[in-house]
Amino acid sequence: MAPVDLSGWTAVQPGSDAEHYLPATPVTVLWGRLPCAADEAVVELASGDVLTVDTLSHEGLLPDQGQDPLAYFAARGVPAHLVLDDAVEVARTCRREPADGPHVVTGPIRVDGARPGDLLRIDVLHLEPRVPYGVISNRHGRGALPGEYPQGPDAVSVFTAVEERDGGLVGVLPLREGGERAARFPLAPFLGIMGVAAAGDERPHSVPPGAFGGNIDVKLLVEGASLLLPVQVDGALAYVGDPHFAQGDGEVALTALEASLRATLRFTVVPAEQARAEWGEVRGPLIVTPELLVPTGLDEDLDEAVKHCVRNAIELLHARFGMDRHHALAYLSAATDFDISQVVDLVKGVHARIRIADFDG
Repeated sequence: MAPVDLSGWTAVQPGSDAEHYLPATPVTVLWGRLPCAADEAVVELASGDVLTVDTLSHEGLLPDQGQDPLAYFAARGVPAHLVLDDAVEVARTCRREPADGPHVVTGPIRVDGARPGDLLRIDVLHLEPRVPYGVISNRHGRGALPGEYPQGPDAVSVFTAVEERDGGLVGVLPLREGGERAARFPLAPFLGIMGVAAAGDERPHSVPPGAFGGNIDVKLLVEGASLLLPVQVDGALAYVGDPHFAQGDGEVALTALEASLRATLRFTVVPAEQARAEWGEVRGPLIVTPELLVPTGLDEDLDEAVKHCVRNAIELLHARFGMDRHHALAYLSAATDFDISQVVDLVKGVHARIRIADFDG
């Protein structure tokens, strides 16, 4: 495929005049692990504050890609000024153990007043692509077809450029190596990792999601969506990472179109009593969009993840609308889609799309 012209693009390098800004530096990120109760916050917010935070994709930084983003992306036609300075610094200076996950995670973020039993609401206000390209990888014999793909001993990473088309941004993925034709698909940026610190003094691995959120990879968390998480430790100690430009439900290769984003987010504490009145007992990540209520289910077994999601959806409908539980199950069967969030993060994810308009009036 002929190279996509990147000459008109500029990178969103570190630095912002936002009132509250969190860059991605060796001091403010963890590589491959998630914050726990023993970690110190790198920024403190009041409930309701808005934070602009830089996130980094791990693609192009990992050891199997040379751990040198300048060289990795130069080999794919990216000029040096379009490689992020913070990506270069993190790859050169941050420590990551071989057993750790791949993700670069920015945080933790302390939100004053958050206590266990509360919910932390994270509103996604704006997501800005920092570069005009991303990478989709299949590695380590994982993904939806372990043992079949990758077809050779090495990881396979597909470079995907971004171009403007019909007033929007699309990913440009070649049909074959060196070919002239490409598939083009719309971008829908979101953060794959959004979470709160786990209780205890051991940092969780960055790959499997849990009740604390983490690597949930639900593509509905685009601009305008909100994530509600049960607070596990005082101050919540929130974090974000694993930025995506696009993902299909399932994320079957292992990663989707991974690429760095600058996120503008609002962090609000929902006190325990108010949380129970509005949402019931929230046992894990709950997503709210202008059109949808989206409970989730998580388990290593996909069948069990579906069961957890159905139970959580029933309880949500009972708490939110006063619906009898057997009527809630009937409604879910007739009117709600249960989608596979991802099958590649050790703990599999399922989410339900409940239409809010069905309950108007």
